[in-house]
Amino acid sequence: MFLRFLGRFAASLVVLLSAMWACMALWYQLPGPSFVKIGAGVLWAGFGLAAIALLWRGKAARALLSYVVGFALLMGWWGTILPSQNRLWADDVSRQLHAHVDGNIVTMDNVRNFEWRSDTDYTQRWETRSYDLDRLRSVDVALSYWSGPAIAHTLVSFGFDDGQFVTFSIEIRKERGESFSSVGGFFKQFETSLVAADEHDIMRVRTNVRGEDVYMYRVRLPQQEMRSLFVAYLGESAALVREASFYNTLTANCTTIVYALAKRIVPGLPMDWRLLASGYLPDYLYDVGGLTPGYSMEALRAAGRITDRAIATDKAAPGLNFSQAIRQGLPGLEDSKAPKAKP
Repeated sequence: MFLRFLGRFAASLVVLLSAMWACMALWYQLPGPSFVKIGAGVLWAGFGLAAIALLWRGKAARALLSYVVGFALLMGWWGTILPSQNRLWADDVSRQLHAHVDGNIVTMDNVRNFEWRSDTDYTQRWETRSYDLDRLRSVDVALSYWSGPAIAHTLVSFGFDDGQFVTFSIEIRKERGESFSSVGGFFKQFETSLVAADEHDIMRVRTNVRGEDVYMYRVRLPQQEMRSLFVAYLGESAALVREASFYNTLTANCTTIVYALAKRIVPGLPMDWRLLASGYLPDYLYDVGGLTPGYSMEALRAAGRITDRAIATDKAAPGLNFSQAIRQGLPGLEDSKAPKAKP
């Protein structure tokens, strides 16, 4: 009797959870106005509840068979929803990064360098820049917080001894008028974009325009591994140019993709829950020995907060280098032959 109860309970739970997922999938992906989506969700919820009711009335075979067939048809439809390269994209993700490697020299087209006055008022600039991989000297990870300590956006910035910095950011590829939704990110709402940008664009827009709180940490990597990580980003950008890919809030977000790239370069990096709760990524890097030694995590966090330094650059004399200003007092700067930013 108890085993029968346990089996019914487990089957009911599976039906309930899958029905909830199906209702959300219909809401985010079913074409048509809101009332059509709501109606489809209500019908599917009723279908799931009816299956559960039949299950508890001793008609398990009929209930489960009908629900499994229905869910299989739904999944068949779900499989037809494919990512696209051709949508009316928001300006800041409208172009894709293209890179050409010739020996040590990397030439990158569509490096973003917008001048942001607000989230809706900006001057667009897409540039072609060249970088000498032999002059690569630093890797910094920045975390931008906007919703509590567990949620942050991850950016990875590479510095060269000629004063150049370029930042890579895995982001949703928004359509015009679209905004980020962590729930929508589970249901194929967004494609993935890899943005390469000037720090004065991609860091400053978060600190000075959107009011986010940004922390930067110097990462300990040998030069060859820095180079390999840089090239891995180029490979990721080329893959997205060849074939669009969906962003996923859990499995293909700004932090998990960085981990996947880094794991190719440093085999054996442990999987950790803090890769999913991206706000705690610095603690993970600290525990695996990836940050500047000789400091506590609290000291690294305090010295790595660049928000106030970034905001101050808007009030400083013209010509102050943004990348140099935000790194004032950054632990590890003096020990890594870090680049001196161009004045």
